Amino acid sequence: MDSTTTDRFDTGRFEASRHRLASLAYRLLGSAADAEDAVQDAYLRWQAADRRQLRTPEAWLTKVVTNLCLDRLRSAAARRERAVGAWLPEPLLDGDPMLDPADTFEQRESVSLAVLTLMERLSARERAVYVLREAFSYPHAEIAEILDITEAASQQHLHRARRRVGAARRGGEVDPAAARGIVAEFLAATSSGQTERLVALLTDDATAISDGAGLTERLLRYDTPRRIAAVARAGFRPTPAKRRLAGGTPAMHFAFVNGSPAVLAVLDDRVVGSVTFDLAGGRIATVRGIATPARLGRLSEAWRRHEPGPPLIARW
Repeated sequence: MDSTTTDRFDTGRFEASRHRLASLAYRLLGSAADAEDAVQDAYLRWQAADRRQLRTPEAWLTKVVTNLCLDRLRSAAARRERAVGAWLPEPLLDGDPMLDPADTFEQRESVSLAVLTLMERLSARERAVYVLREAFSYPHAEIAEILDITEAASQQHLHRARRRVGAARRGGEVDPAAARGIVAEFLAATSSGQTERLVALLTDDATAISDGAGLTERLLRYDTPRRIAAVARAGFRPTPAKRRLAGGTPAMHFAFVNGSPAVLAVLDDRVVGSVTFDLAGGRIATVRGIATPARLGRLSEAWRRHEPGPPLIARW
């Protein structure tokens, strides 16, 4: 096999792993753009490596991508961004290959916005062990090899990660029809002016988080049903200023984002806002609003390939 054919064959081997590597990187970093950068960096290392010496290329690539992501998580820039509280995971439309694998509840949960946010409480190594074990079912022996730690250390990291993530997560599998009904009721309540109707949809310990469309340096947080209801009514009430900010009059669509029900504000096939909901016991436990344009690029690309049903609100 000549060098050109070998390079083409090796490139094909890498491309066959690209989706899996991107899914791993997204779970570790919470950013599709950063995940794509990490995978591209891994490709450059793959090209530079003596691939004839690699007994298990898939394991080698997994180790490279994992450690590239850990370097990013430990970087000064990442610490600054996350320390000021201005970070939320990048939302992805269900069906995006970066959300795979999604065969089990644990795999789907590992990529939910709730768990991606909770993983910020973990050290970089705990995060890696949690993702490799929960989402990709790697045995501790292989995780230890990837991270250059002992099997016992891998088990300890997993135990701590499960305790920290599991202590705060809630809910379970979501019924799509019931979720759509709750989200439609939420939109109706925000436009009705009936505060009690909106408060009734929220759990007693509900929280709401917003990135303020990137106009603030910190996330906006609200933690009582009445305060959330007031903010939601104000936020969803259309005004000329909001339409100017959005660039027009968007439609409001129901969708599933990272496995959770969501409202997407869509203007000219471009997502200009995403509001996702965590549900518990038939009510809304968490609301997350993301409208920073840099965080919605991949979601918009996926939406343009999507075939949505009728909007919940045709003209907001």
